Amino acid sequence: MRPVRTAFTGAMLGLLALTGCGQSSGTGTASVAPAPVPSSAPAAAGFPVTVEAGNGPVTIAKKPERIVSLSPTATETLFAIGAGPQVVAVDDQSNHPAEAPKTDLSGFKPNVEAIVAQKPDLVVVANDADKIVTELGKLNVPVLLEPAATKLEEAYDEIADLGAATGNKPKADEIAAGVKASLEKLAAEAPKDKKLTYYHELDVTPYAATSSTFIGQIYGLFGLVNIADKAPDAAGGYPKLSAEFVAQADPDLIFLADVKCCAQNSAALAKRPGWKDLSAIKNGQVVELDDDVASRWGPRVVDLATSVGQAVQKAAAR
Repeated sequence: MRPVRTAFTGAMLGLLALTGCGQSSGTGTASVAPAPVPSSAPAAAGFPVTVEAGNGPVTIAKKPERIVSLSPTATETLFAIGAGPQVVAVDDQSNHPAEAPKTDLSGFKPNVEAIVAQKPDLVVVANDADKIVTELGKLNVPVLLEPAATKLEEAYDEIADLGAATGNKPKADEIAAGVKASLEKLAAEAPKDKKLTYYHELDVTPYAATSSTFIGQIYGLFGLVNIADKAPDAAGGYPKLSAEFVAQADPDLIFLADVKCCAQNSAALAKRPGWKDLSAIKNGQVVELDDDVASRWGPRVVDLATSVGQAVQKAAAR
């Protein structure tokens, strides 16, 4: 996405990307070295390839063998599409899958020397923090900027981009199609005869997400009505709500994306002023999400949608 809450919120208000419950600076001390010299071996089938990424067209001469991912979502996607063996280092927020080679590299504060010390032939980032794209470009290191998706089609496109860039296009296309089909199936199965309202909590501030955001569009698949859409200040899709606002809206469902980071659950919510009598709390309709899954836009978005679908089925059956 979930994020170190305050820092997350700042990143989330536009990124939703480099998530986790802690950040490190990743300040390596290795000296800068030039990018690896391409071998004289024949290029793998499909290369060179040009990918239209967030930083424009990026041409990759040969199949990457040393990929560095500074994006938790990209890390998940790379392993899902079969590029895991090509990944030599990931950032400090990349915690899935467990076998990902996690380091102290940071996507929030990228350190050029530390990144180049990994001798990458491809670096994937979710944002251009500290102009890292330009800085690595000066050293002839190919960089793919794959920013936080703002809609589902962008998420599918990013899976396809990573597949093409790493020589795993067939598997990537299969994964993207599978995600799309799964979401459509879950949405079709969801009861929509009741106009259920919901509140998605990003952190204990509390910040929420409106229907215009990527996460909001996931909920939209299930015909849910977002209470955050009526917030006085949408703040780019991530409004800061007051406890009174949520209490007055009294949502049918509450989804928590601040469980691992901030130990939030139904009991914790009930202790907030004016919240103990909220319908979602009294009816057992508080859903504890996986913070990370709820803030990322890779293949595990299906897991998020499954949790939402199950909650809608339960609420509609009341």
